[in-house]
Amino acid sequence: MQAIRVQTEDGGSYGSYVRPALPLLPGLVERIGEEGDTFLVMARLPDDPDDYVQVLREPGGDAYQLEYRDGSPDRHFQAFVASAAEVVRVMSGWAGREKGWELGPAWERLEFPAEEAPPPLDPEVEEQLSGIVRGWLRCGYRSRAGLVEDAEDNLVVGDVRPVSRAQAQELVDRLWRERAAEQGGWLGETDPERLTRAFEALEASGITARENFTCCRSCGLGEIWADGEEDARGFVFFHSQCTEGAAEGHDLYLLYGGFEPDGELTASVGREVTAALDAVGLGWLWDGSAHDAIRVTGLDWRRRLTA
Repeated sequence: MQAIRVQTEDGGSYGSYVRPALPLLPGLVERIGEEGDTFLVMARLPDDPDDYVQVLREPGGDAYQLEYRDGSPDRHFQAFVASAAEVVRVMSGWAGREKGWELGPAWERLEFPAEEAPPPLDPEVEEQLSGIVRGWLRCGYRSRAGLVEDAEDNLVVGDVRPVSRAQAQELVDRLWRERAAEQGGWLGETDPERLTRAFEALEASGITARENFTCCRSCGLGEIWADGEEDARGFVFFHSQCTEGAAEGHDLYLLYGGFEPDGELTASVGREVTAALDAVGLGWLWDGSAHDAIRVTGLDWRRRLTA
């Protein structure tokens, strides 16, 4: 089944559950209607702004207000159902793309005021910004909301803002769907997913392991010390410039070390890192010394979009 994200309102903040989330769904729906926990939104990953299902129940209310959007605002439907079990059935069926998942509730199409389209971007600005956003999408770590914010601000010079929020949103949504369609043809585990498995294993073994961590080497080395468990023996990370290099087809440079000023400890952390890479089938280059960066080689950088 396609990965999903479930978002809930919980005490005024949002709780987010990425697959596996369906086993949690009955408990999450049962509590909908409590104070500060009145709605739940489910989206397939990668997120599409016009493809989701959601449920709302006000405190003290009886019925559940169930809605789904099927590709555009003019295909947004609403129904009221009486039980949490029915909500769970519909939302689980939607998540699994089960045939007839929508049968049962009495759906009515909702009407929304027409939104005024933003003015078109200057062609040169659009071309430049599209290239930048596609690069961010290839890296694969930014959320859709983060991409919109970055796209709006990227070309600002002084008080001149050539891209509005609405223009940034429209461009990001279009390119996000383009990338999502491309990754729909990817089969099996990708190299970035293997890398994530290696980093998860290192984290579990007492090595603070972070992907796409900070903007540069200096910031990463300054912040990694406080980012992991207090009893961590050492660290490994790559920063966003390393990610960009890997996404462009180059080796991925990993920075690593011990949390004590000991060359042998740093080298031992390096050996643990390369062993974790071996375990997931990734190639690497390293001379075994504490002063040489580990390079992950031969990567096919296809990182799936998520949020």
